Amino acid sequence: MDAEMKKKELALQVIERLKKEYPDAGCSLDYDEAWKLLVSVRLAAQCTDARVNVVVQGLFEKYPSVEALAEATPEEIEEIVKPCGLGHSKARDISGCMKMLRDEFGGRIPCDFDALLRLPGVGRKSANLIMGDVFQKPAIVTDTHCIRLTNRIGLVDQIKEPKKVEMALWKLIPPEEGSDFCHRLVFHGREVCTARTTPYCDRCCLEDICGKHGVGEEGKKKGKKKENSK
Repeated sequence: MDAEMKKKELALQVIERLKKEYPDAGCSLDYDEAWKLLVSVRLAAQCTDARVNVVVQGLFEKYPSVEALAEATPEEIEEIVKPCGLGHSKARDISGCMKMLRDEFGGRIPCDFDALLRLPGVGRKSANLIMGDVFQKPAIVTDTHCIRLTNRIGLVDQIKEPKKVEMALWKLIPPEEGSDFCHRLVFHGREVCTARTTPYCDRCCLEDICGKHGVGEEGKKKGKKKENSK
């Protein structure tokens, strides 16, 4: 069996186990309209979703529509969103994005991936999130949790660039599973396979198939290093 087939088998096992562990996992940003998710995603860069969910309450109360937010100045937006960090650039992008939605898309979010990428402040990660959560289309959201966990598990081999991780995962993850799979990686990355502390491998549902423990490319490389050091 070639390496890619092994990874596809591993991917299916990971998907099924995470489904059992996090059956109701979804986007942790609160929203009731698609354009609000677009705003929240931009604010979530280098900020926790929990803080974004608090901050946007004031923003959407003052500017309850695409048109209203498009009329606001970047300075007015920044005054509200600055607790999320990077307030100046985020406010500028949100302002530009809302103006483009108003002027070019009739106030609605486009359902075309390339059109989403034209919006100020929207990169591949954000566009994939919108495609998956709003339009229920195939999506791979390569946030920091996805990149860290897929490398540790052994689904990708020491790849850190988000687009390259995304392209590698498209080959392994069934299209209809991609969006939910990425949401579950976020939950697992926060609760078990953590970044800032030692991962809680002893209570991980993937421990026996994870590359960190000798299964997959990362584990094999670590195993070889240990052997060579003896």
